Amino acid sequence: MGLWAAGLPSLYDRLGLSPALLGSVLLLISAGALVSMLAAGPLVDRWSSRRVCWIAGPFSGLVLLGPALAPSYWVLMVLAVLFGIGLGVTEVAMNAHSVEVERRYGRPIISAFHGTWSLGGAAGGGLTSLALQVGVDAQSLLVVAAVVVPFLYLPAARLLLPDPPVHASASPERAPGDALKWGLIALLGLAAFAGHLSEGAAIDWAALHARQVLETDPAMAPLAYTIFSVAMTVVRLLGDPIRARLGSVRTIQLAGLFATAGYVLVLLSPFTAESVRVACAWSGWALAGVGLATVVPVLFSAVGAAGGRVGRALAMVTAFGYSGLLLGPAVLGYVAESTS
Repeated sequence: MGLWAAGLPSLYDRLGLSPALLGSVLLLISAGALVSMLAAGPLVDRWSSRRVCWIAGPFSGLVLLGPALAPSYWVLMVLAVLFGIGLGVTEVAMNAHSVEVERRYGRPIISAFHGTWSLGGAAGGGLTSLALQVGVDAQSLLVVAAVVVPFLYLPAARLLLPDPPVHASASPERAPGDALKWGLIALLGLAAFAGHLSEGAAIDWAALHARQVLETDPAMAPLAYTIFSVAMTVVRLLGDPIRARLGSVRTIQLAGLFATAGYVLVLLSPFTAESVRVACAWSGWALAGVGLATVVPVLFSAVGAAGGRVGRALAMVTAFGYSGLLLGPAVLGYVAESTS
């Protein structure tokens, strides 16, 4: 995901896209992910998150070849759906497994898993920036990543929980969703929608904002997303003790405050002096990363705390959240096309 996000400006230039066309591609990726998430929940409950991770993880890396090699916009649209499907199934499977691990661990740990995910995003952005500075084009980097990443899943996959735990609260007669009522799922999903919409804007548009609005050097543009990812990574790695100390409600309140302040700085950056314009935007992305870091881990932990089989419930909350990813970046593309 980090390599994909950081490589978007290069893809934008290579295929001669407009903001609206890129928004449509991002919409298709999110749509593919959303549909596959709803299918992944029952698969996780039936076959276990471990088995689904074994298949979906390598697949999600391999399908990066599609967008990387797409020769035209129309081919890119078709392959974008396949890329989204791979991401969606992997998202549900690995988060369901993290819920199982937290249950066995006995104290908050999900935020640390999301911290390592963000670390991958930061590494992808930094690697892309480094590759561009030494003369390697982003397309070649994506092709190499699509071939190498599936193999990186293998050592970790061998260490996943061998069997799904049997919970006293779960029984075969229990209807899916009983452990977590559908009204509460909707409320958790609404919070996930807000967090993912804001995060999706950073993932897909931070580098482009730096390049198109702030007119930074092409090699420097990916650093906007990298800074966001680094800030998110640091806070997520520290997020479990923070949540244990402050509680989930206060943690979410502070998350909204920091994320809002960050986006205010990003929006104000083009109107500041040229000497501090980039620093202002980067500070904003850092604050946004700090704020958004704890949102998803707190929500997923709430799903796991309800007990029972988590596949369907987690898939629903995740699907709500990815609706934010589906709408947010795409809508931004259309707004950018019609305004700036």
